Amino acid sequence: MSLKKLSSTSAAALFWFVGTALAEPPPASDWTTQKCVLYAEGWAWVLKTQDLSGTSSGFLTEHQRFIDEGCDHSIEICPETKADFALADLLTVISMNEGMASTFVPFACPQ
Repeated sequence: MSLKKLSSTSAAALFWFVGTALAEPPPASDWTTQKCVLYAEGWAWVLKTQDLSGTSSGFLTEHQRFIDEGCDHSIEICPETKADFALADLLTVISMNEGMASTFVPFACPQ
């Protein structure tokens, strides 16, 4: 490789690195919106592919409301049946696989 090619490659790499380092991260609201979109996509996949037998209607209704209201974290859903807990576990794993913290999901029960 010639010195000229090496230096132009190095310059391109340097510009990419500096540009990446100086780029501002997306605003938190964009990531919040994106998380809800990803979560809704995961939910759609669950509805198409999973057997929801035994899942309580209240769990399904409240979960859909959570998504419909833009992943409003004031909505808390308490799993009650074994199937509710299995679905909550699956949705937690799906959300974590998409880069969200386990605290994103709306599952909480009163003490």
